Amino acid sequence: MKKIGFILILIIILPVAFLIFNEIGKLNETEEVLEETYNNQLEAILFSVNQYSDDIVNSWANKIVESRDDEILLQQFVRDNLALEAVVFFKYPENKINEVFVSDRITQFEKTVLNKIDSLINENKTTIERLIEYRKSGYRKFEPLNSANELNYSLLIFSAAAPDEFNELVCFVINSESFAKKILLPRIQQITQNKFLIIVKDNQNQFVVSSDNKTFDGNIEYEKPMWLIPNYKIGIVLLGETIQDLVRERATNNLILITVLLLILLFAVIFVFRAVKKELELAQLKADFVSNVSHELRTPLALISMFAETLELERVKNDEKKKEYYSIISQEANRLGRIVNSILNFAKMEAGKRKFTFEQKNINEVVDNIHQTYSYHLQNKGFKFEKELSSNIPEIKIDTEALSEAIINLIDNAVKYSDNRKEVILKTGVNNNSVFIEVIDKGIGIAAEEQKKIFDKFYRVSSGLIHNVKGTGIGLSLVKQIVEAHKGRIELKSNPGEGSTFRIIIPPIEFSS
Repeated sequence: MKKIGFILILIIILPVAFLIFNEIGKLNETEEVLEETYNNQLEAILFSVNQYSDDIVNSWANKIVESRDDEILLQQFVRDNLALEAVVFFKYPENKINEVFVSDRITQFEKTVLNKIDSLINENKTTIERLIEYRKSGYRKFEPLNSANELNYSLLIFSAAAPDEFNELVCFVINSESFAKKILLPRIQQITQNKFLIIVKDNQNQFVVSSDNKTFDGNIEYEKPMWLIPNYKIGIVLLGETIQDLVRERATNNLILITVLLLILLFAVIFVFRAVKKELELAQLKADFVSNVSHELRTPLALISMFAETLELERVKNDEKKKEYYSIISQEANRLGRIVNSILNFAKMEAGKRKFTFEQKNINEVVDNIHQTYSYHLQNKGFKFEKELSSNIPEIKIDTEALSEAIINLIDNAVKYSDNRKEVILKTGVNNNSVFIEVIDKGIGIAAEEQKKIFDKFYRVSSGLIHNVKGTGIGLSLVKQIVEAHKGRIELKSNPGEGSTFRIIIPPIEFSS
């Protein structure tokens, strides 16, 4: 025993010691990996801001296209939009300015900006032709032109022509500073949530705006040019600590946690040693359970994926075949849902967290509802599904949903373990002042030596056809737990080759209350 204990200590200490030295040795490598991960997160934030600016400009473009024939609306739209100074329409391939709508905020427009736009249009014929090609393909793309930096404007062009024309383009004259302060700033403040500082600067590295509305003169850790306003760039800074501080703090915390883990494991050795045999058996049961559940989940997922992909690729032209595939997808999705619900309910029962809502109910109503719901499903599988409901059944206190789940589990078992004689009967009755529900099948039956074990969690019979049938091993255990929560009991009568009868017995109100 001492030798085994010493071996266990070595098995625990050596890996933990290795982790400690490995953590120290790879501190720099960890720092690089975490810094790369952090930079990826920062890039995602900056991407979000750029995407938002793209969405805003898209909304402008939609408004312009919708109001193309109404000059009053177009002029009013330009005046009301504080970041948009002008909208210029020009024709392709002449590349000549056709119409101009200018805000009241811009001065000397014709003399300064308009000539600049005309020059840039002729200098960027390749860009314009590319926009036309995008439009012909059904897409609208924006391309920035060289900005008139002395006026702090950004020029953005796109194709606004009808699908059968492709000959009219639009140039937005955007006030870059107003766009950053009035359009982007609210979005930036929403994203940062006081965790980051986002700064917008121009190409001369001059401060424009920040998410905290304060001037920033420090170093920016990560920055990217803006998509639609290339004369501006957007950067991000972590508030409080630097990336290096965070990396070192995380590495230190890891070392502390590993050390604490080592101490805990040392104190736990004696308890581990005493429980080895029991834990190994339980581990084996859990491994079997995981394997069974994985198999159960993989089958419906594979079928759903296969038929969904077939339908998505439009390989099926026949409507009847499509209907059949949709039906299979629906059935497998329902099956997947039942498996997941069973596992979740079982976990709640094991943890003692499942709550039951009891009410006085006639059990015939519950059984009749289950019979109506599952008749079509079982008949499609070739089963004869009958009900025998006794009259004058007294009301009992039950949780309808939980008891229905138990009965459905028994029906599923009956279907799984039926060979040639496909028949399932639901029966109710009264015996010794207690109400009972029976699920009777003509399946393969269960041997006497196995009958006491089948209600144990994770247990599955390991011989004959039963071993080849899919299952998780928790269905009957869940049934037993539900019945016991009703202060009832479950009985089984079965002979190999003759079928099985499961009887749920619930005491009357005065005993179950």
